[in-house]
Amino acid sequence: MFEGLGLSSLAESVYLAMLQHPDEDLDILARRLDVDHDQIRVALDELTGISLLQVFPGRPAPKAVRPEVGLSALVARQQAEMARRHQQIEEGTAALSILLAERAESRTTDTGAEPEADPDIERLSGIDAIRDRLGELARSCEWEASSFMPGGAQSEENLKASRLLDAEAIERGVRVRTVYQDSVRNHRPTLEYAQWLGGLGSEVRTTASLPLRMLIVDRRVAVVPLEAAEGGSAAIVISSVGVITALTALFNSVWRSATALGASRRRDDDGLSSQERQVLRLLAAGLTDEAIARHLGVSVRTARRVAADLHTRLGARSRFQAGAQAVSRAWITPDDLE
Repeated sequence: MFEGLGLSSLAESVYLAMLQHPDEDLDILARRLDVDHDQIRVALDELTGISLLQVFPGRPAPKAVRPEVGLSALVARQQAEMARRHQQIEEGTAALSILLAERAESRTTDTGAEPEADPDIERLSGIDAIRDRLGELARSCEWEASSFMPGGAQSEENLKASRLLDAEAIERGVRVRTVYQDSVRNHRPTLEYAQWLGGLGSEVRTTASLPLRMLIVDRRVAVVPLEAAEGGSAAIVISSVGVITALTALFNSVWRSATALGASRRRDDDGLSSQERQVLRLLAAGLTDEAIARHLGVSVRTARRVAADLHTRLGARSRFQAGAQAVSRAWITPDDLE
């Protein structure tokens, strides 16, 4: 029942038995569960370590913490850990993409000779070369295509170029998973395209922000644009197993927390949407309204409106005060202020 919370089956059985029979001593508990005292002690240590048991002076046995308190706190801690891990993956992948871009831009020897070839990286220059390579990969895709599409509204040219390739892949039985930003819901052409994808059997989700644009084909090759390229007309094709594993882990992490396109955008227990919580993090990090808008793929006006609403709800008069108030309410963590 509670394996997803990290609880072993023995610890779960001990915890449930202690809730049902709070006055039984450990000898009776061991007999009831048909386990020995060493196993009971291991389970008690596990439960104590995650604050599901309390020890009271003068009481021979610990007492199980009520599930509405103990399990809720455990879930909250795990959610915070997931958010921290998600952020680490995003930061690591962003650093990785920068490193790969630098290697692709200039891979020279110590003697200053011609750039040496890297078998795991293929550099693409020009929008036509990128589209041609994407077409080749799409047609060769056998079972899964996963992509991040940041920036909210997608260009008409990109949507047109993708339509036939996406339709052919889905018809072949390829699992097509796409994550857009939440702001795509406000751009009718892109929203209609995403809905068209869903109608064909593709899986489409949205989230507040995305760390980079990328396509992963069959978990064997990925395409990532070079952000430093003028006009965004350069990209790299990566086939390194280690890098593909990291990018796939990043995609799956974002995918699990994203919202299905046809579903209403969820609000968490604090009444915040994923976009609002991301705005809080960006405000706490000191980003301007213009930078926040670019990060979320929305207009500057929308970014200012969301920020102003959050200031009002927090009773804050400045970004610093908003960050402090958000931390005190556990809407964001202290790490977001660094």
